[in-house]
Amino acid sequence: MNLSAPKGVAVIGGGWAGLAAAVKASQLGYQITLFEMAPHLGGRARSLAPTDTGPRLDNGQHILIGAYQASLSLLETVGVELSQSFLRMPLRLRYPHHEGLHLPPGPPLLSFVRGILAYRAWPLAARLSLLLTATGWLLRRFDCASTLSVSTLTAGLPAIVRQELIEPLCVAALNTPADQASAKVFLRVLCDALFSGRGSADLLLPKLPLSALLAEPAAVWLSARGVDIRLNTRVQVLAQCSGGWCVDGQAFEQVLLACSSAQAASLCAEIAPAWALQAGSLHYQPIVTVYVNSPGSRLPAAMVALQEGDGSPAQFAFDLGQLGHAPGLFAFVVSGAASWVERGLAATGEAALRQALAEFSWNTPPQVHRVLAEKRATFACTPGLQRPPASIKPELWAAGDYVDGPYPATLEGAVRSGFRAANNLGPV
Repeated sequence: MNLSAPKGVAVIGGGWAGLAAAVKASQLGYQITLFEMAPHLGGRARSLAPTDTGPRLDNGQHILIGAYQASLSLLETVGVELSQSFLRMPLRLRYPHHEGLHLPPGPPLLSFVRGILAYRAWPLAARLSLLLTATGWLLRRFDCASTLSVSTLTAGLPAIVRQELIEPLCVAALNTPADQASAKVFLRVLCDALFSGRGSADLLLPKLPLSALLAEPAAVWLSARGVDIRLNTRVQVLAQCSGGWCVDGQAFEQVLLACSSAQAASLCAEIAPAWALQAGSLHYQPIVTVYVNSPGSRLPAAMVALQEGDGSPAQFAFDLGQLGHAPGLFAFVVSGAASWVERGLAATGEAALRQALAEFSWNTPPQVHRVLAEKRATFACTPGLQRPPASIKPELWAAGDYVDGPYPATLEGAVRSGFRAANNLGPV
């Protein structure tokens, strides 16, 4: 065991929260050691290992929006050229057979009003109802009782508005069905997306594999600044030691736990049992991605919204060819996918293929290329949920999208928590 004087900061976990924490702490002047149990960085937003038989796949499809300023700042810091790495466009919900709601460029409030009034696929009464309801949210500063679900919050809206706008946005942002999702968190996301500044509602679709978007450039950036990155290293024991914390026997002044909530709870079971119980009690929602191959085919847009149903699992489809990195490959995304995981991945893939055949025209017969499931993709963002705080013990902090904060389990939530944990370290 190394019993030398504590030195530097340990970051345990190399997902987006851990990378954000390591980058920020390095900028603040700390000596960082980053532990990651996997052979790669990126956590739940990563690419699979390259193969010789096909394009590099991501473990799931992720998008950003213009309001995700912490994420965009992190990417720029590690050298990512945003204009080359994303397809950026104003908020657009395109459906297979018709154009959905589309917000024009411009100041957020004016853009929202113009977009709603111009969307003639909805009756005028439905458009006015949404504008009146949104005005009420605005006057209440996009806040509500923590016990409300999204379905309860929006029950007074016309069915077509709920089906074509509220439910797709809810499952995309919170990965939780509207009847189970926290209205308070949903309103915060809506507020930031629609009213926090010009371009805040813009969709940013990655044109690079996820690992090339952050994990790989971040590894280069961190290594160039002397950060010790230890892959394939699962931390087994975290314990207090004289003047700091011992991570598997190595002494550190401070520790940032940026691993999964389950691993963090396990490491803290004896040193902070109440915190560990709270972190370990979270429930999770899976996301399934069905990759479909059809050479020569093309969807009506790079991202298309879908109506899910008993036999139609996917809520969104992505044309990876239009994003510039996999022509003829399409990703059908099933969020809040617990019931489909229970049916099995093969059954989910078959159902998504039937949905694809029913909704789109194909130049060549589509086939399921691969079905991937991230079974603990996000915590279930339910009404009244009490999330664990960032502070665990003196000089021990938690970072992760599950940590208490205003955002659901998004990339932005993870990055913000990483920045916040690093800023809690205090002066060097």
